[in-house]
Amino acid sequence: MRPFCVCVPARNEAKHIATLIDALSTQTIAEPVRLALCVNNSDDDTLGVAQSAAEASDGRVVLDAIERAFPPPLAHAGSARRAAMELGAERIGDHGLLISTDADCRPPPAWIVANLASAAQDELIVGGRIDLDDREPAPPALFGLKQRFDRYWEQVRAIEDAVDPLAWDPAPRHGDHTGASLALGVALYRRASGVPLLATGEDRALVEAAIAVGGRLVHPVTVSTRVSARTVGRAADGMALEMRRWIEAIEDGRTPLVPAFDHWRERADWRRRMRAGHADVANAEHLLPAMPCDMALPER
Repeated sequence: MRPFCVCVPARNEAKHIATLIDALSTQTIAEPVRLALCVNNSDDDTLGVAQSAAEASDGRVVLDAIERAFPPPLAHAGSARRAAMELGAERIGDHGLLISTDADCRPPPAWIVANLASAAQDELIVGGRIDLDDREPAPPALFGLKQRFDRYWEQVRAIEDAVDPLAWDPAPRHGDHTGASLALGVALYRRASGVPLLATGEDRALVEAAIAVGGRLVHPVTVSTRVSARTVGRAADGMALEMRRWIEAIEDGRTPLVPAFDHWRERADWRRRMRAGHADVANAEHLLPAMPCDMALPER
């Protein structure tokens, strides 16, 4: 079986890290789960809690942990995720699979098996669908708003699949590819020069770099994880900020605005035409103006 390692950055995550490790200990894969953990710039007992949880797993989770005190300009998610991924790569070698997640995640039991099955080809980058963890405290309306966004993105993907289908990422598919659930081979990771040292968006930048050196991004519906709906996160402009925006919209009685479906149809047609000319679609798309958010999020 292909070697694999789960790679996690963690800063002041004493509250959540044991939940993650417990979820890893109940994975359906027969082999022990290797976990590369980078605890950075923490002033709580994240490392101690992680070590105790791994010891309590009866050998199901094998923990490799490092502590780092990055200087202020580098004390961010990019540095910590890179350190965790580099540690994982050192442990499993060029033929292994790196599986990124976050300290506040609770992956379902088949998560690792599904990632390994979906990353059977070396050039594949596997994005996992993100669900809110219903065990975490959150306003019920937040889960309803998440469902509305999910339905919106399903319609966007249906448009994309009709206009510009990708043979390597067929329907049905989701659209998430964040550090909460992202898998790619060590060799591809190294060709992409690793996680960029960015304060925010380091996961998206890694995906783009991997695509630029020949990677193919896939979104299998079999791969998903659960994340907390917390509103105070560890990464600038991360999911916690989005949760705060959703809660503010709910409290204010506002309906979030999103790009109208016609914009997505035009963008998919543009991608199809660019791809037919063998252009670097991802880089070319960065130069386009952002789509206007001119439509109220549909109710259903």
